[in-house]
Amino acid sequence: MEHRDYNYYQANAAIINMGEITSSAKNAKILRRLRDGDDKLHHLSVGRAGWENYYIGQGDDFGWLGYFIGKSQCLQSLCIYYLLDGEQQIHAFADGIARNQSIRNINIDNLNNDAFTTIMRALHSASQLEKLTIGPNNNVDPNDWSELGTLLVSGVCKLKELCLEGNSYIGNEGMGVLSNGLIGIGSSLKVLNLSENSIGNEGLLALVEALQTCTGLERLDLSSNDFSSAAAGLGSLSDWLQNVPMNLKYLFLEKCRISDEGLQAFTQGAANNCKILDLDGNESITITGLSYLSDSIRSDSCRVETLWLQGIIIGDDGMEFLARGLAGNKSVRSLYLSDWITVASAGWLAFSRALCDTSIVNSTYLSNHTIHSIKDEDGGETIPRDISLYLQLNEEHPQHAARCKILMSHPHLNMEPLLHWGLKFLPLAVAWIERSKPCTSLTIYDEDLDERRRVLEESCETFESRMLSAMFEFIRGMPMEVMKTRKELIVAAYDNNDEIARIDERYREALEQRDRKIEQLEKEIMMLRGL
Repeated sequence: MEHRDYNYYQANAAIINMGEITSSAKNAKILRRLRDGDDKLHHLSVGRAGWENYYIGQGDDFGWLGYFIGKSQCLQSLCIYYLLDGEQQIHAFADGIARNQSIRNINIDNLNNDAFTTIMRALHSASQLEKLTIGPNNNVDPNDWSELGTLLVSGVCKLKELCLEGNSYIGNEGMGVLSNGLIGIGSSLKVLNLSENSIGNEGLLALVEALQTCTGLERLDLSSNDFSSAAAGLGSLSDWLQNVPMNLKYLFLEKCRISDEGLQAFTQGAANNCKILDLDGNESITITGLSYLSDSIRSDSCRVETLWLQGIIIGDDGMEFLARGLAGNKSVRSLYLSDWITVASAGWLAFSRALCDTSIVNSTYLSNHTIHSIKDEDGGETIPRDISLYLQLNEEHPQHAARCKILMSHPHLNMEPLLHWGLKFLPLAVAWIERSKPCTSLTIYDEDLDERRRVLEESCETFESRMLSAMFEFIRGMPMEVMKTRKELIVAAYDNNDEIARIDERYREALEQRDRKIEQLEKEIMMLRGL
């Protein structure tokens, strides 16, 4: 084949017969669209699978394909899943990629050493590139893999996403090479996928060191690596999460063989800084590890909203630990569990208590009113009805959940603990009652009945009667407070007249304040009855 450079393609672009340089009419049409600047051609997939829009066959000229890719100003995504052998054509194809200024996303897989190296070198000119995905099926040896590291270290590509999923040959050694590249990317990186990369403790330590500059990272996937002996690396990950200003939202550690020791090392940092925490499939985590996790999510600084624990044997003891952590948690909204069959009545009781502790009103108020979803993808045991209803209430009526649970669990509101606040508490009590009125009309979906039902099974009249009784009990308790003042008078009689006068004055003021509040309450009661 004659030597062809950019000038050759430039001189012949207008007269070339597309049918002569392609293997099919479909491929010829794609070249015309690239040449003519079709603004609807944003994605191009090149390979030998039926679903790709440029199917490679005998007769396809990669030099021309590369040239037209280089000229395109509309192409935004390029997937390269196969290239024909031929050094000159591959270099011409890569030269086109190097000249293109519109491609933001490149996906590479199934390439041999030479093709992979050539493409990596071409990307040194792709300063506009935002996402780079390298699939697991490239036939690349460790030396050529370093070409990616060289590209990243150059700092030319300020990637937002880097996906290396399934490249098991990277390992700890490769991670050491890539870590320098991550430093080159810096704060622009938003998504990093290193799942199934055979990374262990040493690789994780190298990665965390590099991530110090990746302050913009939002999603980190380290799933299916072996962290069974990586407590030090996981501890370093936790320190990074807690000490470096960032906004990491998603942390995936699925099937990493994390031990209880490893979980203890990183769970505090993960819980305090991640919204999505995926620990699925870490079967080596035991009750001990769950206790560490419980302590972390109970913290006021916990940010986790979705917690994945599928594939971890929970059981009654594990459920009790989780319930203990969730009791004071205000962030977790969804919890994914499996192996429900191992949870018996004790575990469910603990979880129910976390959602609604009925022992006293204050405990009910301090229960969990945030979590609204417990999911089991394996389709195991049905969640008990009371828990299901509490979850529905949290999901559908979060602003009323605490008041509704109090009214559901405490038919008689004991006002005696509030008497020490005196009459100044009365307006607060009346305001609380007013804000609780909507609870009488709220409904939630009951799965057992397959229909909506009222949260409170009582009429508005019954509700008002209950509240008036509580207020009457409160007012009736006020004379007890007055009697305490009289006892003070008796004691003061043995001292001096000035002290008696001061106590007597407080006594009269208390009586007057009580009478005013009773009169105000009676007016409000009459207004309520008139509605």
